[in-house]
Amino acid sequence: MQLQWLNDVLVLLEEGNMSRAAARRNITQPAFSRRIRGFEDWLGVTILDRRTNRVEISEALSSNEDEIRALIRRLGELRTKIAQFAPTRTTVEIAAQHAPIFSTFPDMALRARRAFPGLQFRIRAGNLNDCVSMFLRGDTGMLLCYEAEGVGPLAFGPDVRRGRWGTDYLIPVIGGALRYTVRDTGDIPTDTPAIVYPEESYFGQVLSRNERAFGTSGFSANPFSVTAFSSGLRELALKGLGVGWLPFSMAHREIESGALISLAHRYGQEPLEVAIYADRRAEMTQTLMTLWAAEGGGQPG
Repeated sequence: MQLQWLNDVLVLLEEGNMSRAAARRNITQPAFSRRIRGFEDWLGVTILDRRTNRVEISEALSSNEDEIRALIRRLGELRTKIAQFAPTRTTVEIAAQHAPIFSTFPDMALRARRAFPGLQFRIRAGNLNDCVSMFLRGDTGMLLCYEAEGVGPLAFGPDVRRGRWGTDYLIPVIGGALRYTVRDTGDIPTDTPAIVYPEESYFGQVLSRNERAFGTSGFSANPFSVTAFSSGLRELALKGLGVGWLPFSMAHREIESGALISLAHRYGQEPLEVAIYADRRAEMTQTLMTLWAAEGGGQPG
């Protein structure tokens, strides 16, 4: 099999049309069709229904688009690792939710680099479900995530080691011109614009479970924007576009400076644990877990 066949198939899935796909691949349509047939011959399965007036893509192919993307990415990374291999250089891959990438990972990386100057990290960001999938598939050797109080640790097998980096809190904040709508009691008008999390996101589920005001569309009278990215939510809140919930570790500097006002004393807060999971079979991940635990982070959970 040739790697270009996978890229051809991915472009075909994106375009849904042989002519447009061939144009994107900068080859003629007959040449593109021959490459698709080459992929079919290797696969042993027909992926296109070639009729007189149209070509239809099989559901077996389209339903595996995400797997094709992941395979192309992994093959590309493998090629880079082999081409740029250096005996003294180690790369640790971490699947991480977006929020702890900003709030936690920089400190983890600084501590690791002090002990291992040649160490490199590759961060794979995503929502919690995506991160868990990457970790379980073996795409990464570590998983960095938030876990809400009362939910409990993720259920992994004995080959996975859990560490607890520390605690955090999900709090509501308000900034920009909206700061002046905060009353002496800490209340804000119920129709204040809100920057909310999708209800299917992890933070959205945490906030919905306890019916937190301004947390999701279901508990906000005036949702201005819906985003799963806490870093983007912070910037929108700073501009005064709405009230939103952020990990305290992402907002404490702005709260100290007065750029954001915490509304936690009025609308509550959600306790969070910062958890690290590592594959016990990978030597470097275990070395890092031990290092971080010795320096006060990554204590056994």
